[in-house]
Amino acid sequence: MIDVIERALEEHAGLLDLVRRDLMPDVAAAATILIECSLSGGKIMWCGNGGSAADAQHLAAELIGRFKRERQPIASIALTTDTSILTCVGNDYGFSDIFSRQVEALAAPGDVLVLISTSGNSENVLRAAQAVKSRGVRCIGLLGCDGGKLKALCDLSLVIPSRDTARIQEMHITVGHILCDLLEANVARI
Repeated sequence: MIDVIERALEEHAGLLDLVRRDLMPDVAAAATILIECSLSGGKIMWCGNGGSAADAQHLAAELIGRFKRERQPIASIALTTDTSILTCVGNDYGFSDIFSRQVEALAAPGDVLVLISTSGNSENVLRAAQAVKSRGVRCIGLLGCDGGKLKALCDLSLVIPSRDTARIQEMHITVGHILCDLLEANVARI
């Protein structure tokens, strides 16, 4: 057991060092996009599948509630949470459209869509990215592996270069928390 624990912590630390070394400018650029969106009255939408859906919900909640500071809520919504919409669209149109239909209904110019995908190839997330292109909505990808097909569809992609889903998700939530912290510090309206 100790070997498994040590290996997991070493892999985590190695990816964290890589994020620190290679992705800090992109994390700052993502924060700038989100700050500009919020300050101009836009909303931040999040989507992903499985653990990435949980991350989408977690990060949207940090902005509606609070992360570290008392402040007014920041407009944010996880497209993963309304079971009636998910099951209606999944049944009537197909699982591949569960996020794109919501984007078509909710996205407005100046908004930002954050796509979370460890593979970068989830069809329903790809369709959401395609749906925002004609709406004046910026797209940020929190991706894994090589970024997959989503990398090319995003205005900015933060790619964790690993094939280990758990390690990718650990970095996604770390980056997500950093984005929340930066947003809160720059948008706080106490």
